[in-house]
Amino acid sequence: MRPGVAAVAAVREVDAMAGSAWVSKVSRLLGAFHNTKQVTRGFAGGVQTVTLIPGDGIGPEISASVMKIFDAAKIVDGVVQSIKLITEGASKRIAEFAFEYARNNHRSNVTAVHKANIMRMSDGLFLQKCREVAENCKDIKFNEMYLDTVCLNMVQDPSQFDVLVMPNLYGDILSDLCAGLIGGLGVTPSGNIGANGVAIFESVHGTAPDIAGKDMANPTALLLSAVMMLRHMGLFDHAAKIEAACFATIKDGKSLTKDLGGNSKCSDFTEEICRRVKDLD
Repeated sequence: MRPGVAAVAAVREVDAMAGSAWVSKVSRLLGAFHNTKQVTRGFAGGVQTVTLIPGDGIGPEISASVMKIFDAAKIVDGVVQSIKLITEGASKRIAEFAFEYARNNHRSNVTAVHKANIMRMSDGLFLQKCREVAENCKDIKFNEMYLDTVCLNMVQDPSQFDVLVMPNLYGDILSDLCAGLIGGLGVTPSGNIGANGVAIFESVHGTAPDIAGKDMANPTALLLSAVMMLRHMGLFDHAAKIEAACFATIKDGKSLTKDLGGNSKCSDFTEEICRRVKDLD
């Protein structure tokens, strides 16, 4: 979270440019059933029983090794438990933001991404709040889809999606997948929108110290983050002009930085976008 920002949503925008989730972890050793050992211990959520299945071959040996190490660490054999925190208030706020974002940006549908079929209580609460908000937003079409199905469909046909709303972990995974479809983190913007009117817009790629100061960097992610900022401020015409010039430069393919498949410098790429912006005046 950002200091001073009561965050409501972390937004990742993905555009098709021409030319260019706390889940419980369970380890399973699968194989034939041999000498199973059961361990029972009380948890906050009740008593849970875990069965270790060693399998054939070296299975019994390595299983014994794992059990010995877990014993030394003084934890229950073979189990890691974590807590997934989903609140009613946060779920409602992010759902309301998604529909408002869709409406303000002329988007036609919102898809809630979840795993409520497995995590019925946590993701179930999130999905319930999304459904309730959708009932009051009949002008926007509402869909709901499992995370794994979204990942598959996003690769096969991303055009079916518009605005997606999901818990933070799923967003981290899916936004990187989307970035990979359009050229990487070097072309993907992001914004962190606060309930108090404060917002932070940033590129999410690394600092790339190996190319720093060499006029090789691709400014697209930061530029499009700034475009998101302009829209947030209500400067829609300026945002549209800069975005159009940027997309046109990438589509043209003559002034691309190295990460986009070209040989141009950062300054060359910048000058070409500036030229196109002026032509749009």
